[in-house]
Amino acid sequence: MDLFDAATSTAEGLPGVGATAPLAVRMRPRTLDEVAGQGHLLGPGSPLRRLVEPAEEGARRAAPSSVVLWGPPGTGKTTLAYLIATSSGRRFVELSGVTSGVKDVRAVVDDARRRLATGGAETVLFIDEVHRFSTTQQDALLPSVENRWVTLVAATTENPSFSVTAPLLSRSLLLTLRPLGTEDVRALVHRALADDRGFGGVLTLAEDAEDHLLRLAGGDARRALTILEAACAVTLEAAEGTTGAPDLPPLVVDLAAVERAIDVAAVRYDRAGDQHYDVASAFIKSMRGSDVDAALHYLARMVVAGEDPRFIARRVVIAAAEEVGMADPTALATAVAAAQAVALIGMPEARIILAQAVIHVATAPKSNASYRAIDAAIADVRAGKAGAVPAHLRDTHYSGAERLGHGQGYRYAHDEPHAVASQQYAPDELVDARYYDPSDRGNEREVAARLDRIRQILHG
Repeated sequence: MDLFDAATSTAEGLPGVGATAPLAVRMRPRTLDEVAGQGHLLGPGSPLRRLVEPAEEGARRAAPSSVVLWGPPGTGKTTLAYLIATSSGRRFVELSGVTSGVKDVRAVVDDARRRLATGGAETVLFIDEVHRFSTTQQDALLPSVENRWVTLVAATTENPSFSVTAPLLSRSLLLTLRPLGTEDVRALVHRALADDRGFGGVLTLAEDAEDHLLRLAGGDARRALTILEAACAVTLEAAEGTTGAPDLPPLVVDLAAVERAIDVAAVRYDRAGDQHYDVASAFIKSMRGSDVDAALHYLARMVVAGEDPRFIARRVVIAAAEEVGMADPTALATAVAAAQAVALIGMPEARIILAQAVIHVATAPKSNASYRAIDAAIADVRAGKAGAVPAHLRDTHYSGAERLGHGQGYRYAHDEPHAVASQQYAPDELVDARYYDPSDRGNEREVAARLDRIRQILHG
């Protein structure tokens, strides 16, 4: 059998897969068990599994349901559409949201209705990038979905709540595909190297080359296989004339081959080694030192190397509190919002969110007064300076508290001028302690002036 020979599906309408097809097409899963990731959609009895897998003898197959598949590129949306068609022998028709119009949709639906009327096969209509369809185009699908003249499988990378009309969404099963994890993509790469549909064991991938490939793939299976195919072609071309002998070991695709194949140099950054800590340290110190350009450089190195964006976001949040603090309180708000947005959006767009937060922190006035204040307070507590709470501040919300003298003499701050009551708050041992010493930079200049007045009122 030829190295790239692959069986062509017999399901009507599905494209054939030949030796010249891209590796990502040749390696397209043939069963749900070959689908990478998406375990939340593929459990026993899940709607997707009931739709794809043939019913057991004597059992009723689930009624065909229209599906909207939402997820990032390379997570298996097209694959699932193919599996829905091939599993039941339904006819498969594919349209693109970019190039197709209402006329194309109606032609497919009319043909599907004629086939149903004459006892023909049901039709699976796959619309890729359905978010590109206008409201009118999506509305044209409603009768066919409502009456199940076709089984619609619509794929989108955009949030369907905003990109798919409410009537169409309400008539469809929404399935959210998650980005593939690194190990999911690694398993696909290994399968492509070993499987006869891929490279049949002729090639292996060096460890550093594999790590670089996985970083570049960014959870996109299609991209990973495209990079692998290009790197393998480079290696095979370099070794032309030396392959084919049964006693020769597999060729090794090295890091240089991956770099040459896609013209992207590997970033020297080991997420588990010294480079990880060195770059992260330089990143934090550049923000502390207000060198926004250096901070962006180190951010870029981490992004390109495939560092977890949540790790980066956490470092920015810490820097906003430790290095900026009350000199610009909005820096922490920006950093926290960025961390939440990164978790919501993911890469590659998260790089923009991280950049905005880094620029805010790096260019903000700096003060570590909050950091020094809490550490000084903790040091006193650990040294045993933790006296009794003054009686007038103690809780009075339980029976017998008043008899114990709790709350007696307490002055309600809002009843006093400037809402500051002249009374003791700290334990006796710490009545003269001063932990927070604001700087004269940014917002803390105003805080310092107000704090002086407050302390004069409090302590007389």
